[in-house]
Amino acid sequence: MIHSIHTLRVRYGETDPMKYVYYGNYAEYFEVGRVELFRSIGMPYDEIENQGIWLPVSEYKIKYLKPALYDQILEIHTYIKKIPGVRIEFEYEIYNESKQMITEAATTLFFLDSTTNRIVKCPDFLMNLIQKNWNGPHEEEHNRSEDM
Repeated sequence: MIHSIHTLRVRYGETDPMKYVYYGNYAEYFEVGRVELFRSIGMPYDEIENQGIWLPVSEYKIKYLKPALYDQILEIHTYIKKIPGVRIEFEYEIYNESKQMITEAATTLFFLDSTTNRIVKCPDFLMNLIQKNWNGPHEEEHNRSEDM
């Protein structure tokens, strides 16, 4: 498993008239979590794209437990719990300043060759970093998410 934590403060423009974070802004918070997770293992997101790989989102699931509010500092916990194949799955938890979990979510992205526009397996340069930073037992090769 790979786990990263990123904090951010809720900006006024991200909220609705009740000062709750507008539900559509959570997707951007999760994108920040993914980008920071990649950075934490040594691969800035733009370098993945420079290597010819795009990562479009194919699934997005979210459960709102409590609202995030204007000016709160949020902790975004981002996890990779499965070794990727052609897909990479992220799980997220957002905690408020009181350390209460307020949101849980998951996204699935797939690896797309930017030249051929074809789905590919996780490229070696990224797989090597994932395996190098993996905490806990490695999954067997046959458990990789190979199909879409």
